Amino acid sequence: MDEKKKRKEKKEEAVCVTGANGFLGSWLVKTLLEEGYTRIHASVYPASDSSHLLNLPAACGLPPHDINITIFEADLLDADAVARAIEDCHGVFHVASPCTLEDPTDPQAELVLPAVQGTLNVLQAALRFGVRRVVLTSSISAMVPNPSWPPHKPFDESSWTDLDYCKARQKWYPVSKTLGEKAAWDFAEKHGLDVVAIHPATCLGPLLQPSTLNASCAVLLNLLHGSDDTQEYHWLGAVHVQDVAKAQLLLFETPAASGRYLCTNGTFQFSHFADTVSKLYPQFPLHSWVIAA
Repeated sequence: MDEKKKRKEKKEEAVCVTGANGFLGSWLVKTLLEEGYTRIHASVYPASDSSHLLNLPAACGLPPHDINITIFEADLLDADAVARAIEDCHGVFHVASPCTLEDPTDPQAELVLPAVQGTLNVLQAALRFGVRRVVLTSSISAMVPNPSWPPHKPFDESSWTDLDYCKARQKWYPVSKTLGEKAAWDFAEKHGLDVVAIHPATCLGPLLQPSTLNASCAVLLNLLHGSDDTQEYHWLGAVHVQDVAKAQLLLFETPAASGRYLCTNGTFQFSHFADTVSKLYPQFPLHSWVIAA
């Protein structure tokens, strides 16, 4: 069988995307459709709006499959619901993970438990149904901040976020992503599951999902509106959401890919990011003292 036919047949196999109706998940579904994938299991949080996915170009298929997307409602903490979404799939893109700019009332319940146990529920289902590869969407937040990193050495995939540092400063999202990823690697090593992780920086770009602004884009919006938060402990990069979606697919389709992959244009202190934004959008009221912090 020639390689072209093999690739076509693989794209006819079912793949699952968790968090499929979110900012990054929606772009990933769109990218899969554009690349010819014809059986996408879109796992979404129960009662959340996923109508825009069915309106994407190529969402409607050809006979015998009239639609290329099947919606599965699944809370990550509901192992049975997660399993139903992953059953019959040959690949899983685990994108879903709670993220908010607001300080959580209960960090363990709101962020850590869904990130860790939710990831384990996905991997357990992937193992059960013989999934070929899981692409785990981790985050640059699982790599930085890391105060012990050599000051003149560029951050790379060997860096891990300092959990004690983040906990002391109530930075719970990096804690959740770090613990979730470490749990994934422990599981993969123990059970021989093929997992590869991507670590996007702050994802920016057009929204496909209706009415709901995701946390990454809200960072930019808050800055444009004149945020007073200096974020002195916050380092970030910025990356286009379409590039992240394409990178996720590349990792899934490249057998030699393994380990962790940082997906960003660089890592900067927040004041440097704010300074760049101020030059790109001089008409917005960025506070000069935030930029100079």
